[in-house]
Amino acid sequence: MTKPSLPELLHAAVTAVGGTERPGQVTMAEAVAEAIDDASHLLVQAGTGTGKSLGYLVPALAQGERVVVATATLALQRQLVERDLPRTVEALHPLLRRRPQFAMLKGRSNYLCLHRLHEGVPQDEEEGLFDQFEAAAPTSKLGQDLLRLRDWADEAETGDRDDLTPGVSDRAWSQVSVSSRECLGATKCAYGAECFAEMARERAKLAEVVVTNHALLAIDAIEGAPVLPQHEVLIVDEAHELVSRVTGVATGELTPGQVNRAVRRAAKLTDEKAADQLQTAAEGFERLMELALPGRLEEIPEDLGYALMALRDACRTVISAIGNTRDKSVQDEDAVRKQALASVESVHDVAERITNGSEWDVVWYERHEPRGGAAYRHSGASLRVAPMSVSGLLREKLFSDRSVILASATLKLGGDFNGVGASLGLGPEGAEGDDLPQWKGIDVGSPFDYPRQGILYVAKHLARPARDGDRADMLDELTELIQAAGGRTLGLFSSMRAAQLAAEELRSRIPEFPILLQGEETLGELIKNFAADPKTCLFGTLSLWQGVDVPGPSCQLVVMDKIPFPRPDDPLMSARQKAVEDAGGNGFMAVAATHAALLMAQGAGRLVRATGDRGVVAVLDQRLATARYGSYLKASLPDFWLTTDRNQVRKSLAAIDAAARQAEGEAD
Repeated sequence: MTKPSLPELLHAAVTAVGGTERPGQVTMAEAVAEAIDDASHLLVQAGTGTGKSLGYLVPALAQGERVVVATATLALQRQLVERDLPRTVEALHPLLRRRPQFAMLKGRSNYLCLHRLHEGVPQDEEEGLFDQFEAAAPTSKLGQDLLRLRDWADEAETGDRDDLTPGVSDRAWSQVSVSSRECLGATKCAYGAECFAEMARERAKLAEVVVTNHALLAIDAIEGAPVLPQHEVLIVDEAHELVSRVTGVATGELTPGQVNRAVRRAAKLTDEKAADQLQTAAEGFERLMELALPGRLEEIPEDLGYALMALRDACRTVISAIGNTRDKSVQDEDAVRKQALASVESVHDVAERITNGSEWDVVWYERHEPRGGAAYRHSGASLRVAPMSVSGLLREKLFSDRSVILASATLKLGGDFNGVGASLGLGPEGAEGDDLPQWKGIDVGSPFDYPRQGILYVAKHLARPARDGDRADMLDELTELIQAAGGRTLGLFSSMRAAQLAAEELRSRIPEFPILLQGEETLGELIKNFAADPKTCLFGTLSLWQGVDVPGPSCQLVVMDKIPFPRPDDPLMSARQKAVEDAGGNGFMAVAATHAALLMAQGAGRLVRATGDRGVVAVLDQRLATARYGSYLKASLPDFWLTTDRNQVRKSLAAIDAAARQAEGEAD
């Protein structure tokens, strides 16, 4: 039998998921197949509606080698495992003559730990463990969550937190889960044979396609202890998120609350001398943190240096002391010991990393809003350390020994892939060099007719936004736009404070248009309510810029209050900008403008989600029309029809609103 062609396979898969074949999807599938055959790397920009998951799944399944697919969001992981993969595998089975297995794999703390559930949580203040079910009042929210988790454990197939609906609070989940450092290990644990996390790993070893998340991919790359099974092809979807997820995994943090927790956990398991040494070091660190002012530490102040060395050395002493003492009076000693070691080791590692002082690390103090969490009970400050750049790490760990496909709706910024490529550790496209991975970028376009479906409106007449300045003219403009649109507005703000002020002001000005505000409900609930009522508006910040998918008439106006540059006092971004400038580059364009372009492209992508969608993206920041970098930012956005004419936009919005209301009336 002749081998089926890629177009045949794609046709079968698209038919199975009830989709429509799109030219961009065919182009993408062919480019992915070619990259896998050549063992080369591909950056592919595929606009909303292209069907990009099938564009990479079909050629990946056809080639028959093991594939890891890493995504940034839970929603896409679920879509792949629950919808796209089962249907695609069934559709391709008659043609491929095999039925590839697939599995989901996440970090250990995402799975219910049976040891924690049955034996209890090692308690900080007293010996032994405490039964969290006894400790929580059954009528409390925590008590109800824990009882539900206990019942769920008996019937759960995967033990994966995301399979539990409705979900439970982070606090409840922390009572029944462990980090990889706290885990006893399958051979030492009484529940090792039925462990959910171990079963997930076993399923992944047998699967041809393993679906995971960016964070686990980062841990696999950074920590050197392989978590993912050997694979020949890596597909990174939502690849515009990868650098920030890897940076997050590579960031260390110390807070007084975390250090005090380590002291309490270690106290019962070590000799008095070691415990006292750690207690003294913790008190010295806490005193310093009470005086900490937010901002970057270009050099470690002498007193902080001494405090961190004292912490590091005390942790080292405790780690060896815990290893040498056994205490039979402690109930379930192995679990208590493992949790104490995990706490002390994480404090030791961050203290040592900052003390060693790599030129590639950025260190800063951060102050937190006071809140009730135990981690910040002692002080609202944390000490953080993050890599200046993860590009070298990604080049070395990601692009060797396998073909890597990076896909997203936004990878091409300012007209080419080189900006995103550089952040991933790739040289300019086509550059030759021994240590430079070979890659190419392709933009397969979008099935949408952006110039006809959307307008990009720049409010050029508004005053230039000043940092934290009063923007009365912007609020006037926003009010008029929402009135013209009949509600239907997604407001994307550069800070939570700006979103709150706008919501407060507009709720009193135009009460006929309900305004939902991020933080007042769960994100899922907000999006559901926003989609359900066309008159409703939704205001918020960062996660709304990329997490909202509301096709149809409920979202016909997307407003950005200003260009989302990083805050000038963001320690990591400003350090990265300075590093580019020190190397002779343009730091503002490489860091701040690239960051803003990516967010604006994602934000503008919220408007047109289906072929019938119409609407306006309004940027209430004159700099998009007047500043030199404006053309770079505009080149990163969908190709909407551009105007600065406020009257024209109001007429267009009113016409779109009238058409939507007519359609709604007919539907009734």
